Amino acid sequence: MPTSNTSRKVPRVVLTSGEPAGIGPELCLALAALRQPCELTCLGDRDLLAARARLLKLDVQLCETPGPAGPGTLAVLHEPLATPSIPGKPDPANARYVLRLLERAIDATLGGDFDAIVTAPVHKAVINEAGIPFRGHTEYFAQRTGSPRAVMLLASPGLRVALATTHLPLKAVSGALSIDMLYETGRILAEALATRFGLPAARIAVCGLNPHAGEGGYLGDEEARFIAPAIARLRSAGVHASGPLPADTVFVPQVLKEYDAVLAMYHDQGLPVVKYAGFEHAVNVTLGLPLIRTSPDHGTALDLAGSGRADVRSLAAAVQLASELAAPRH
Repeated sequence: MPTSNTSRKVPRVVLTSGEPAGIGPELCLALAALRQPCELTCLGDRDLLAARARLLKLDVQLCETPGPAGPGTLAVLHEPLATPSIPGKPDPANARYVLRLLERAIDATLGGDFDAIVTAPVHKAVINEAGIPFRGHTEYFAQRTGSPRAVMLLASPGLRVALATTHLPLKAVSGALSIDMLYETGRILAEALATRFGLPAARIAVCGLNPHAGEGGYLGDEEARFIAPAIARLRSAGVHASGPLPADTVFVPQVLKEYDAVLAMYHDQGLPVVKYAGFEHAVNVTLGLPLIRTSPDHGTALDLAGSGRADVRSLAAAVQLASELAAPRH
């Protein structure tokens, strides 16, 4: 029986090792050399992890028992690959293995065995090549947990950016926006900032969709039709939301210091700024779920897989933040 979170000194975090041909497995191994703020358990193929450790000459002991692990030790819950994996060469035959890691992590966390999930990167195209529709972790976690809406938040030191839409073609963004959707996204963001980040009166800057936030309608009318009415509804509900603000100026330091988070309208409106500000320390947090889930802010980096040159700092930051969010609050 897992112990309750309130009876443990540190939270229990499960880490999925992601696309087996990417850098995920070796980053999981690299974590073993770092002191962890939690009881960390990795979900993945034990033979894959052992082979990658030998390839990179990493002195990591893989153990089967979850719990506190000393330096150089990684607790592993074994999930077998469908077919052997070669670094840098993803195989669609392993797509269901990748999703099985997520399924096991979600089910175990909802069942109380773990307090938070950290996910190493997956390769969306490879999963889709296997005939499995997959838009991304955020959407998958929402569907698997039965959550009506999940919100992607990227957090780095001094900057938090949430997204109204996530993995959509740019031409589809406008059609995905509505007053109700933006209101619900802002509400989830405000609630998470209060309950998870300790900001009960968080100030949220809401971006416009178009250049200059529409320039009074000359450059687009989504601001008037959707974004401003959603902000008004949020303010009526007690959320400290402001906007629509031009995205090209909201990230100016003098403006940004007035806010605790930014709500961007689409993926590449907000995330390039976060990654520029602190790529090695940025963390993706999924809001609106009945569990805590974080991830690094980078992809599978197939060109680096097996080279030993992948940077573990973003994954380490994801584990750190997941631990902080899951830690008991006294």
